[in-house]
Amino acid sequence: MAKKPKTLDVLFHDTLKDVYFAENKIVATLPKMHDAATSKQFKDAFTKHLAETKVHVERLEEVFKIIGEKPEQKTCDAIMGIVKEGAEIMDEYKGTPALDAGLLAAAQAVEHYEMSRYGTLRTWALELGMKDAGKLLQTTLDEEQATDLALTSIATKVVNQNAEKAA
Repeated sequence: MAKKPKTLDVLFHDTLKDVYFAENKIVATLPKMHDAATSKQFKDAFTKHLAETKVHVERLEEVFKIIGEKPEQKTCDAIMGIVKEGAEIMDEYKGTPALDAGLLAAAQAVEHYEMSRYGTLRTWALELGMKDAGKLLQTTLDEEQATDLALTSIATKVVNQNAEKAA
């Protein structure tokens, strides 16, 4: 029996499940990173991004609705690896001046992964004629980019200097 060819809409749905898993994993992980961070600015950024990430999950659920599918997760090995690295940083650098710098690097790795995925999903949604899904995905992409810029600012103005001064 011949295999059914996989098309862009199938890939879109599969990738959507991957990102849905990732966002839910991030919702579970951000409070741990918040608790481990020492900089108030950094803790505040985690608090803000947790609230945004919960909205990202809701938007993804809306995209599933738009394509007529129920929200479903597919394990995302990429986010699992990034989360594992973050856990290692929390363990290995606990109580050291470099902890926040390491956590920030892990947080930006998450943002860069998300920006890549949301950009791809947005493009595919538009190519597949799903303008409403494309708008939702673009809104989330814009928020992920803003978070990345905010993290860069915190890194260069606070966290990296604190880690360096302690050396």
